[in-house]
Amino acid sequence: MSLKPGDSFPNDVVFQYVPWTEEKGDIAACGIPIPYNASKEWADKKVVLFAVPGAFTPTCSVSHVPGYIKNLPALQEKGVQVVAVVASNDPFVMSAWGKANKVKGDDILFLSDPDAKFSNSIGWASNGRTGRYAIVIDHGKVTYAQIETKKGVVEVSGAEAVLAHL
Repeated sequence: MSLKPGDSFPNDVVFQYVPWTEEKGDIAACGIPIPYNASKEWADKKVVLFAVPGAFTPTCSVSHVPGYIKNLPALQEKGVQVVAVVASNDPFVMSAWGKANKVKGDDILFLSDPDAKFSNSIGWASNGRTGRYAIVIDHGKVTYAQIETKKGVVEVSGAEAVLAHL
């Protein structure tokens, strides 16, 4: 069942996450993954969650993530408190991808959706990988939810499309 505007964000969404720290800021440094209870953390916030099929892949690395990095100030001006990217890669890979993109702290959370569990639960996964999509959650309610239907393009899930709907 896909999410659509007006739906409540599910109350059981837990991702995996390696928190960024200065001492573990080098791409070769490994932190310790922890559960990230998105349902709890985002219950009282305005959040943009976008998903990609895989870290370090061409469209994801060249178009999708850079668009969110570039537009982070504009998203924050629209009241977005959390921007997170999720993929089915393990939390170590997601952490390294954040570091490779020079994202420090919690500017953008790089979250792991092991086995695409969440993405499968909303019908937006394929072959064990997350789809390419974007969801805006405002205090527990979905206000925007779109999945890309064409391979290798970022149209409805990119930062510009999300900004247009905020």
